[in-house]
Parts: sequence; structure tokens; C-alpha cells
Amino acid sequence: MTTPMDDFIAARSQMALSLGFHIVFSCIGMVMPFFMAVSHYLWLQTHHIVYQNITRAWSKGVAIFFAVGAVSGTVLSFELGLLWPTFMKHAGPIFGMPFSLEGTAFFIEAIALGFFLYGWGRFNPWFHWITGVIVGISGLLSGILVVSANAWMNSPAGFDYVNGQYLNIDPIKAMFNAAWFSQALHMCLAAFAATGFAVAGVHA
Repeated sequence: MTTPMDDFIAARSQMALSLGFHIVFSCIGMVMPFFMAVSHYLWLQTHHIVYQNITRAWSKGVAIFFAVGAVSGTVLSFELGLLWPTFMKHAGPIFGMPFSLEGTAFFIEAIALGFFLYGWGRFNPWFHWITGVIVGISGLLSGILVVSANAWMNSPAGFDYVNGQYLNIDPIKAMFNAAWFSQALHMCLAAFAATGFAVAGVHA
């Protein structure tokens, strides 16, 4: 006879499943635009058709992974409030800034990706390439900003806890907490390594 799962374990399990799904697309979304930009650059420099074919193929993958990553990330943002309402009530005002900035980076990435996908033969070739680079930079920034919020949970900063209240909130100190740099660096290196090996494996 099995016992029913309590709310706490159910919430953690749902969050873990959502994060486990989303992190795959996050890593790919952080790295593939840079691969796409490098192959595009080589196409502009050499005009070898193989580089153009790779760029076009990878750009379709970037668009698909971006869409799936956006949807799965939206699910996670809702889960933060729905599954952990008391935590977000107190912690949201402290470490909410990186999430807000991540939203800005996300929209910049979406706009740049739209320019890149529909810009073939319509834009100046180098401007078209720059839009692809912006996709990569904004995607990487999105990842770093979300990791900064996660780092805050491991190394809380930017507030004083006095008599059960959170006072003197400093969102900048909260965002640039003691753990953000090491975790962001680890995330970026891991994303490039994992995605690089995956791409190499697919093409091999």
C-alpha cells in the first residue's frame, strides 16, 4: 500500500521535473546561436556553401529550441509563485531584479532572432550577421541572470533580517552575491561543453 505524496514533496518533484526539462533547452539556447554566428561569419568570409548550409540548418534548430525553452521557462516562472508563494512573497522583492532583467534580455533575443531568420537576402550581410551575434549575447546574459537568482538562494545577500522582517533591501548586492560569479562561470562553461559535444555527436 502506497502513501499519498505530501504537498512539499509534490511541489519539489514538479519543480525538479520542470527544471530538468528546461535546463536542456537553456544550455542549447545559450550556445547554439554562437555556433550559428561563427559558421555565418565563415560563410561571409569564404563564401563556401557548406558554411551557409550549416548556418541555415542551425538557425532552424535555434528557433525551435528557443520556442520550447521559452515555453518551459514560462512554466517555471509560474511555478515559483504557485508552488512557493510564501518564499516568493518575502524573497521576490530582494532577488527579483535578475528575473526582470532576464525578461528584457529574452525579448531582445526574440527580436534579434526574428531579424536573423527573416533577414536572409533582405539585410546588409554584415548587419544580418550582427543580429545573430546579438541572439547569442542576449541568450548568454539570460542564463547568467537566472543563475544569479539561483546563486542568491545559495548565498543570500542584499538585505537585513530584523525582528522577522526583511529590511534595507539592496537588489544590486542581492544580484551580485558571493556565489553568482562562480556559478555563472560554471554554467556557461558547462553549457558550451555539453552543447559542443552534443553537436559534434549529431554531426559525427
